[in-house]
Amino acid sequence: MKTSDAPPHGARRSPAGPARRTAGRRRPAVLAAVITATLLGTLGNAPATRADTTRPTATACPADLADKAECFNGRDANGAYYTMAVPRRWNGSLVVHAHGGPDFSYDSSGPTEDLARWAVMVDQGYAWAGSSYRRGGYGVRMAAADTENVRRLFTDAFGRPDRTYLHGQSWGGNVAAKAAETYGRQPGAYDGVLLTNGLLAGGSRGYDHRVDLRVVHQFYCRNLPRASEPQYPLWQGLPADSDLSPADVHARLQECTGIDSDPAERTARQQRNLDDILAVTGIPERSLDTNLLYATFLFQDIVSKRLGGRNPFTNQGVRYGGSHDDRALNAGVARFSADPTARRDLSYDSDLTGRVPLPVLTLHAIDDPQVVVEHEAAYRATLRSAGQDDHLVQTFTTESEHSELSDSEYANSLSALATWVRTGRKPTPRSIARTCEDFDSAYGTGCHYDPGFSPAPYATRILPRPGGLHWPVMTAAQERAWSRIDGVGIAP
Repeated sequence: MKTSDAPPHGARRSPAGPARRTAGRRRPAVLAAVITATLLGTLGNAPATRADTTRPTATACPADLADKAECFNGRDANGAYYTMAVPRRWNGSLVVHAHGGPDFSYDSSGPTEDLARWAVMVDQGYAWAGSSYRRGGYGVRMAAADTENVRRLFTDAFGRPDRTYLHGQSWGGNVAAKAAETYGRQPGAYDGVLLTNGLLAGGSRGYDHRVDLRVVHQFYCRNLPRASEPQYPLWQGLPADSDLSPADVHARLQECTGIDSDPAERTARQQRNLDDILAVTGIPERSLDTNLLYATFLFQDIVSKRLGGRNPFTNQGVRYGGSHDDRALNAGVARFSADPTARRDLSYDSDLTGRVPLPVLTLHAIDDPQVVVEHEAAYRATLRSAGQDDHLVQTFTTESEHSELSDSEYANSLSALATWVRTGRKPTPRSIARTCEDFDSAYGTGCHYDPGFSPAPYATRILPRPGGLHWPVMTAAQERAWSRIDGVGIAP
């Protein structure tokens, strides 16, 4: 299938390994990258260091790309693993991928697994590069810097692509959006952004539903911690020295709600607990377990490892409703207030200002059970407040998945973004929906667009905290002011 970024005049591009190509074309970009990294480092960002001199090493491609591309891997100067692929029929453009999570550990297999998952992009003729990030755990600016670094590594090895696109999925959407704001004004860096099922409300509001789940679960279940165990504030997720495993946390959810059991086999108490937790939090039953694991282990990572034990979360002023007894719930649920410095540091690291200078296309499943579709409303409000919403086109599908959408839609979205960048003509949700059938004839995974859909405001789905209705959470002025504070944010 012909792609939007086809080589000019039908020319074919084929990599002869990571060789030097047009040195004069590469040097200005590398010099600009180094200067920009130095300046951004002084503003409190995790610097995307000068690309490591270690050359990418040829490796086997994932099975679906074995006869279509040449693949490479390596490790950058910060310790992040990376994988790259260059199609045998390269259209000259590059997709730089930001993965989701965050993962709590990392190794060399991660980027290759991501390449296999989004092989459709390479199949469409795009080169691809993705980083594992330099460590596990939370850190949006760190991940954005490592994403930028893998772009530079690719450019050093293969020359500057004709065009470069950022892609982020799930938490990687937050990372890619941050990378676009941080590095998007750098000449020759990025040309457009594709965000799919992205967590776009940022860290200081994007986890409020999990804060609510953590306290509501404990109100009904009383088993995390049990009364017989050492007590701790729930905003910790788990104590830093906890030896509970994900299986242990899941077992306690099952004990309380019977979530793994057939409804007929649940006790009346389990069913009532489950009904109340689901009704109050609005979290779908099928993702309740995953959200509770994030509300324990991710919070443990953020609080204990990234913020020095300080609390960035609050549920003061939140009125919980929908249970069998809202009065008892609101009287008895745990309440806590955020440490202002912890909230500032989480906001600086992860929240978005909306100052993105590039075309941005988003794709989001309306029934996404993990990152609810109202994140798109938050992102539009953020860009609108910054006067940048003309750079945004949002599309929605009737799918009910989070981790993976239709290959036909991924290919179609990337083509629509590339055409927008190349021609300057902004697409519409309807025009994008119409072109999907061309790609579905090749992939057969379906086109599920709903061009008329518009998400409700974020606060209609996630209970707002006092003052939590305005966007952006962090203005550009706040970002500049905070960047001058020594040690602000989350360390790489």
